[in-house]
Amino acid sequence: MSDFKINGPAAKAEFSQVRPSGKEPAGGFEDIMQEAIGKISQVQNDADTAVKELASGGDMTQAIIAMEKADMSFNMMVEVRNKLLNAYEEIMRMQV
Repeated sequence: MSDFKINGPAAKAEFSQVRPSGKEPAGGFEDIMQEAIGKISQVQNDADTAVKELASGGDMTQAIIAMEKADMSFNMMVEVRNKLLNAYEEIMRMQV
């Protein structure tokens, strides 16, 4: 097994590429979560719009894709919530 070093200029370059948008978050954890919830809400709204367009003769493929995106983003949000709750419960079980 090889050693993995995380210090040095190469490691900083790797971590700077982790964020796909390339920008630093404006605030802390709350801001990141608010941004994620906003994006999920937008995906849900896009799915609603696609379904309404389908009802008035729109493209079925686009509606199905939009609905699947909304479903996957909602499921991911639920899993993140579950992980956060598990972490909170684990912290609460720690003895001080």
